[in-house]
Amino acid sequence: MRLVIVTGMSGAGRTTALKMLEDAEYFCVDNLPVPFIEKFSELTASGNSEITKVAIGVDVRSGKSLSELEEILERMALHGLDYEILFLDASDEVLVKRYKETRRMHPLAASGRIEDGIARERERLVFLKKHADYIIDTSKLLTRELKQELDKIFVQNRTFKNLMITVLSFGFKYGIPSDADLVFDVRFLPNPYYYEDLRKLTGNDQKIQDFVMGYDMAHIFLDKLEDMIHFLVPNYVLEGKNQLVIAIGCTGGKHRSVTLANKLYERLQKQSDYGVKLEHRDIGKDAAIGK
Repeated sequence: MRLVIVTGMSGAGRTTALKMLEDAEYFCVDNLPVPFIEKFSELTASGNSEITKVAIGVDVRSGKSLSELEEILERMALHGLDYEILFLDASDEVLVKRYKETRRMHPLAASGRIEDGIARERERLVFLKKHADYIIDTSKLLTRELKQELDKIFVQNRTFKNLMITVLSFGFKYGIPSDADLVFDVRFLPNPYYYEDLRKLTGNDQKIQDFVMGYDMAHIFLDKLEDMIHFLVPNYVLEGKNQLVIAIGCTGGKHRSVTLANKLYERLQKQSDYGVKLEHRDIGKDAAIGK
């Protein structure tokens, strides 16, 4: 039997993840009282049960009994009850925004500030995150992207490492992305903007891709960048990093940066066990002024 403890920060997508696992034919139980988890696991793991895949949702609504969970999980492991922990996380900024948009009250905020509730929740869940097999940061994930990541882990049974890589194109004229970990400037490449028939196109168009990739410099840059990323990523993982934003910029964020972001994304997606997603921050801005 496969047993998954689904937990994480309130507002990070735990309920959504449970629904997705249910669609993947997991028997899902949300907010099961902590003292019942061990017995429930024993019953479903017994040879008499037809259930082969189980997901149990656990969060701070468990109250004081949440502190008992670490001991219960240790006991389960000693008795040969295997389990995996999926921890859904998001930045404090994103969590506050989600709560304000839905006008919901954080379970630990009472009548106080949402930020205070989030801080208390992080303290109470630190042991679960520490022992988590999978940590998924949903700060920048769309629902379909979260589904893809869960499908890789719990349906396709692919190797998963706790890092989500975002390849982000941007325009320097609109500012460097504040959340970028690595920033690369590709303004050294010839600019399609100066060609009338190419100006209104973007790096998602084949003509622009052919133009940009028609220069050896673009291929050399991609090779060196990919090599560096493959060196850096395992070291970031060892340091506990679970989000990496690689920003590639040109003047307006439409042509060169979009092309190279697309190409890097294709390479990383084919060769990496890490989660990889692609964003073009400035591609939709006024073509008349975007170089």
